[in-house]
Amino acid sequence: GASVNDVVEMVAFDVFSVNDSVSAKDGGSFAGTVGFGAGIASPVTINGATPTLTIGDAGAEDAKIVFDGNAQDFHIGLDDSADSLTIGKGSALGTTTSMAIDANGIITKPLQPAFMVQPTSAQSNIATASLITIVFNNERFDNNADFASNTFTAPVTGKYQLNITLYLVNIDSASDFYQIRLVTSNRIYPIVFDPDFGQDATYWNLIMPILTDMDASDTAYFDIKQQSGAAQTDIDNSSTFSGYLVC
Repeated sequence: GASVNDVVEMVAFDVFSVNDSVSAKDGGSFAGTVGFGAGIASPVTINGATPTLTIGDAGAEDAKIVFDGNAQDFHIGLDDSADSLTIGKGSALGTTTSMAIDANGIITKPLQPAFMVQPTSAQSNIATASLITIVFNNERFDNNADFASNTFTAPVTGKYQLNITLYLVNIDSASDFYQIRLVTSNRIYPIVFDPDFGQDATYWNLIMPILTDMDASDTAYFDIKQQSGAAQTDIDNSSTFSGYLVC
């Protein structure tokens, strides 16, 4: 039969069976699944020579960690169908992905501001002696939907690389000058050339790359001014305006 001590030990174990614990001194292990209905008290430390936390069991399934914020949640996890590690907004894996690292180590940022636009058709016979906004109404791509009405709007404060390749047709040598400007909320970047070539130039190409600082909601667009001469110059539809967030 059981001794008095055995009975005492059995009763003591039964008292704590609702909230069993294994002390750091005694150690121990759990063979089955362990649930934490009330959460785990912070901080949590994993010790050992090579501390490792494994999420998943090699099954064909997604695995993730969700950061539960007050106004916004974020997640990081394995998108098993794409074999990629993703970081994104919200708690649902694979939606609103900000960064993905594939099995080859290639990193993509689907929402990183980047765009390239062109004119749908030539902007013909631009007026003289006034600033004319260059029309870019054909989006080749616009990752974060930051471009509209010939204008790029910065979604966040940062440094942006903005570029224009301007293809002009029928340059009037009688004009005093042509001026092309990148107009941003913070400052204006102009370039000027004098078309006194001795005769009209049938084609003229300008390339203007600018690394500029922009605050969130700042805008950027290009305009052109032909000072004097005949209104005969066209902006060809092969011209481009592009840009992306650098840092």
